[in-house]
Amino acid sequence: MFKQRLISGIILVLIIAGTLYMGGDVTLFVMGVVSLIGMYELYRIYGIEKCGLSYMAYLMAILYYAMIGIGYREGFLMMASVLLILLMILYVFRYPKYSAEQAMSAFFGVFYVAVMMSFVYQLRVLENGGYLVVLIFLSSWGCDTLAYCTGMLIGKHKMSPVLSPKKTIEGAVGGVIGAMILGLLYGMLIQNHVHFGYNVLFVFPVVCTGGALLSMIGDLCASAIKRNHNMKDYGKLIPGHGGILDRFDSMIFTAPTIFYLMIFLTKGTLLNVIR
Repeated sequence: MFKQRLISGIILVLIIAGTLYMGGDVTLFVMGVVSLIGMYELYRIYGIEKCGLSYMAYLMAILYYAMIGIGYREGFLMMASVLLILLMILYVFRYPKYSAEQAMSAFFGVFYVAVMMSFVYQLRVLENGGYLVVLIFLSSWGCDTLAYCTGMLIGKHKMSPVLSPKKTIEGAVGGVIGAMILGLLYGMLIQNHVHFGYNVLFVFPVVCTGGALLSMIGDLCASAIKRNHNMKDYGKLIPGHGGILDRFDSMIFTAPTIFYLMIFLTKGTLLNVIR
């Protein structure tokens, strides 16, 4: 099991690294595909993975990625409004085939998976985005690994006994501090090779700390949804890891957190003092 998990994990890292390195349309396309698979896994939990509601949601997710791909981010509210109206039309005219809960789940899936995951691409297309997207993985996968190690060594107090009994408060603290240190080390590694225009030794640790905190919430949210429906994994696409959402659950919250923290910190007046 460990060998299978290790091999699939290495392959996954190589695919993600290649995707983010190439950037542009490649990153857009891959993240779009990842989002569609994640939506399918989520809808399978709700029992609507192959029906009119989900097909409409898949189509809207594709249109959303097409919009951000051409730089038309202003169409986000229009997309959300159109999606809600179309789902309600389908709900009403096919009544009682679909429940209100299923219609709301279809609407939720587009935002929870497709929109949140799109921030990986949106961060990648920022200036020096190829370096910035690394922060997402330092905050999510880095925090997860270091939290596990810390919890195994000194973990005693359960963080969420019912939802995730193996997670400890000590592990969570270790993961956040570890992510902050990883951000600092990463900043030290590249600061003399890339011009950022701001103090990366301040920005990167702060961003990684915020990302790590939200990554744990993202992980717990994904677990809660599974527990509510008595499911162990979202899928079996990645041997030893489960489905797309099992591996990328923390990134769903981390990606937008990193994106907006970078925008706030690099545009704010605070940096003028710290720089």
